[in-house]
Amino acid sequence: MERFTRKDQQNFIKKAEELATVFKERAAIYDTNGTFPYENFADLKQNGFLALTVPKEYGGYGLNLLDYLKVIEQIAKGDGSTALSLGWHLGIILEQSENRSWRKESFAKLCELIVKHKALINTASSERATGSPSRGGVPTTTAIKEKNNWRINGKKAFTSMAVALDYYLVTVDVNHSGKIGLILVEKETEGVHIEETWDSIAMRGTKSDDLILNDVLVPEDALLHVEDRSKKNYPKGWMLQIPACYIGIASSARDYAIQFASEYKPNTLSGPIKEVPEVRRKVGEMELELFKARELLYSVARKWVEQPEERRKMGSELAAVKHIATNSANKIVDLAMRIVGARSLSAKNPLQRYFRDVRAGLHNPPSDDMILYNLAKDVLDH
Repeated sequence: MERFTRKDQQNFIKKAEELATVFKERAAIYDTNGTFPYENFADLKQNGFLALTVPKEYGGYGLNLLDYLKVIEQIAKGDGSTALSLGWHLGIILEQSENRSWRKESFAKLCELIVKHKALINTASSERATGSPSRGGVPTTTAIKEKNNWRINGKKAFTSMAVALDYYLVTVDVNHSGKIGLILVEKETEGVHIEETWDSIAMRGTKSDDLILNDVLVPEDALLHVEDRSKKNYPKGWMLQIPACYIGIASSARDYAIQFASEYKPNTLSGPIKEVPEVRRKVGEMELELFKARELLYSVARKWVEQPEERRKMGSELAAVKHIATNSANKIVDLAMRIVGARSLSAKNPLQRYFRDVRAGLHNPPSDDMILYNLAKDVLDH
């Protein structure tokens, strides 16, 4: 697998820029219709993007966290829903590439499905009864051992890409023990159904519908992992894909506003509105927020890659990046809309979509309140 070089990995960032241009042309259609971006994912599959974080030893490209985030940011400039969805798939594999907490045979098999068959995966963990998985609730979805099989029953909410996934990584209560397991379920298995409940006004293309599991029977080796709740959770560096995505969306809003300010020339002015002091101040604010968010994101990601011995202590840093970057993204889009004015509220204007989409970042885990309380805990309870 030595044919995959650092140059190859960098080329994916450039290719992501090219694809983003295509995705931007389709984004309004998926948003308006509330449909999954199948065409975008066909392009991603054709260009090998599903295997970006698969380890080289299993035929993938072995991108690290830093390059993975750069890819997600670029894709998000074209379509946020596509970027966030791709990020879930790639992030799960990246985490396993780093931690290897599953059985080796299981991970190798899943990687083979991705590399050879372009399988699309995501975790199904959210439940309306437990709220966000980041808050630690035990799933109501159960996996009960029956001879050499597991029988699964339950309902998962907010399962991004539910209609398009080939495999679901389902969190379960193992044998009613209170231990949280992760179990692999193929889409075509009997008893697997999708209930199309996704009516969000933000990130509509993620199609985060409900996954219904009704007496689903899977083989014994489908159980990939059982969480040891006596151990402190290992920080998830790959979750930085959330701020990377929203920074990408905000960057597109910023670009649109700057182009508008450079071209729009009302007859009350001698030149375009970019010469108006207040417009220039708002542009400066956007630049400051974008610089702050990107520098923080990539400096922390670089530390994760270059100092692996520090990863266990980086939970607070990762959470702080998410808080700062997603809030900065919201501020950038707000400023862009203020520059463009009432036109930004037109259904045909992309700014109203960017505005709706970045709001979703505030509700992706971890939430702002959890981040702030945990930061306070770190300094006050030690």
